[in-house]
Amino acid sequence: MEVVKARMIQDLKLAGRSPRTQQIYLHATTDFAAFGGVCPSRAGQDEVRVWVQHLLARNLSAQRMRQHFAALKFLYGKTLGRPEVTSFLSWPRDAPRLPVVLSADEVERVLRALREPKYRVFFSLIYATGLRLWEASQLETRDIDAERGVICVRHGKGRQERLVTLGARLLGILRAYWKFTRPPAPWLFATSRGTPVSPEVARNALKRAAAEAGLAKRVTPHVLRHCFATHSLEAGTDLRVVQVLLGHRSIRTTARYAHVSTEVISAAGSPLDRLCVFL
Repeated sequence: MEVVKARMIQDLKLAGRSPRTQQIYLHATTDFAAFGGVCPSRAGQDEVRVWVQHLLARNLSAQRMRQHFAALKFLYGKTLGRPEVTSFLSWPRDAPRLPVVLSADEVERVLRALREPKYRVFFSLIYATGLRLWEASQLETRDIDAERGVICVRHGKGRQERLVTLGARLLGILRAYWKFTRPPAPWLFATSRGTPVSPEVARNALKRAAAEAGLAKRVTPHVLRHCFATHSLEAGTDLRVVQVLLGHRSIRTTARYAHVSTEVISAAGSPLDRLCVFL
């Protein structure tokens, strides 16, 4: 198994996959090997089908299923040169759902409930910029460009770099945090061991804060990203600007936030308002 993992790491790097994607694929491959008790190089389509049934029984989200399937397709298609083993796999599709969005008051309650300053600043930044959890965890101090008023996102999805807005309020918060904490270089948010802040630990901190704030809604780091997009639209930011800030390739992905913005919906008015109707 170790030989297969080493080859897969090499192939992932040659394919230009991001460190996060490499981590996800290797973790999924390790899970598959542990479940079957056999090295993937000796497994065939029957073993893969049993693994897929096991994943389905766990009621994983469509996104998590796609990650597992993509890892298997890469493993057998690229590293092992046996694409026929996973030829039967199809991509699970998400059921259309409106994103969960908090009100500004609810966001403030959650941020106040974060006891540790590092995580309060970390999630304040995510709400202020719309960054993904992984993108925020990989920020370095050099990425903060105070002169230009932007943050450079170097670890975006699909290895795409982009700029996001660094507002005056956020800059002030980051400077106060830096003066108080001084995280180990080069990271903006780091552990005491000098490694980037753990996304999983950060996610759990936010979950505890949401419970302490008494919110009935499920609050995740991605929900704060939803809040950034929706609240930006409500503040009058153009949809295409929001698209660029979020790093979306398609405007259709961004447009769904207009469906949950109460201010945008109410501002649309009703055709009945133009009629002279008397009851």
